[in-house]
Amino acid sequence: MSDLSRPFGPKIIAVANQKGGVGKTTTTINLGAALAEKGRKVLVIDLDPQGNSSTGLGIDPEQRDYTTYDLLIEDVPLGELILSTETPGVFLIPATVDLSSADIELVANEKRSFLLHDALRQVGMDRFDFDFILVDCPPSLNLLTVNAMVAAHSVLVPLQSEFFALEGLSQLMLTIREVRQTANPDLRIEGVVLTMYDARNNLSRQVEEDARENLGDLVFATVIPRNVRVSEAPSFSQPVLAYDTLSKGAAAYRSLADEILQKNNTIAA
Repeated sequence: MSDLSRPFGPKIIAVANQKGGVGKTTTTINLGAALAEKGRKVLVIDLDPQGNSSTGLGIDPEQRDYTTYDLLIEDVPLGELILSTETPGVFLIPATVDLSSADIELVANEKRSFLLHDALRQVGMDRFDFDFILVDCPPSLNLLTVNAMVAAHSVLVPLQSEFFALEGLSQLMLTIREVRQTANPDLRIEGVVLTMYDARNNLSRQVEEDARENLGDLVFATVIPRNVRVSEAPSFSQPVLAYDTLSKGAAAYRSLADEILQKNNTIAA
């Protein structure tokens, strides 16, 4: 049961972009690890049926007895859903391909857009004392993504430094506006983070210039570089901060975590 009248502690950030391959899951995992490294307790919710956040945090499919499908559809206790990971301070509610049928199953539910919102506001959530909840959304603007936006305080948008990157943002911004008007008036844009950035590439620099010109302060000062260590880390089921703590990718995600902590008026450790 949820108690919607009680104060709610953790900052919930939906990491969303309907376009695939923009660094959404990579950003979720590594931002979570960077926040935890700075002393914050983080829950990652894998809302993508591909389950890449779960794999990237070292949770094998056979360990996923209960998943975000159960969080949304079944009344499974939080203690059975939330798993610890090998990254200190980072916890996970994993996903499997079962989640791919959730859209169809939820259509008939009159509270279909509020299921994640209510699940994350269960009284039982208090005992976990999370500082941040990061929701890794699927690469589409479907009912799962809408659930994340209704549940979240803000949306973090990874934006790949490539041609047509900004054009793809219009539909996402429209969806955020619709959710704000109909279900979550307090939803804000946490910011846009440029990913896979190559300073040697004219196109990357042009995308950054266009993004900052059109979106202003919404674009984080930090850019995430195109970095081989960031690309390799998921195959070892680790955030890049653990895989190669001295890499440029690790440094960038630490910088992004600092910006988010400052934006949310908490001291960066």
